[in-house]
Amino acid sequence: MPEPIPAELARRIRMVVFDVDGVLTDGGIYLGATESGEAVELKRFDIQDGLGIQMMKAAGLRVAIVTGRTSEAVRIRADELQVDDLHQDTTANKVTALTAILEKQGIAWEDTAFLGDDLPDIAVLRRVGLPAVVGNATSDARAFALWHGTKEGGRGAVREFAEALLTARGEWAGAVETYVREREQA
Repeated sequence: MPEPIPAELARRIRMVVFDVDGVLTDGGIYLGATESGEAVELKRFDIQDGLGIQMMKAAGLRVAIVTGRTSEAVRIRADELQVDDLHQDTTANKVTALTAILEKQGIAWEDTAFLGDDLPDIAVLRRVGLPAVVGNATSDARAFALWHGTKEGGRGAVREFAEALLTARGEWAGAVETYVREREQA
């Protein structure tokens, strides 16, 4: 079980940002091609992670995805989850991307959480108010995190973080109850 997030810190968070490969996915990239030779890239996303993102959005948090790869699969998933911002950049300059997102949203670095897993995430982990890593994050990334998950990327890590954050804010139980009641309607 991961350590709890301090309540005061959790209540300060206004935006949660996620890496993709190794966080929203297991880090695997499935490459192929159509008969006409058009490249196809597939990624596996965990359905419980998606629900965790929906729960954070329902609690009023902004959600963004910042990744160092460009993928149509990520754009489709971001659209499905109605994330507030998506930035895909092959240079993996996540600080520049997130600076622009935070300025647009009017949110400070210290009011932002980031869930990462590897070297491209360290520059962001150093700046945000709540740096967090998945259970199978590299030791380099773990060194900069205040919160360390137990679930592996793409295997419920985002949901684990969402539950920890909303629990620390005193909002998880209410969010679950609201979610269930909305689906009990006959």
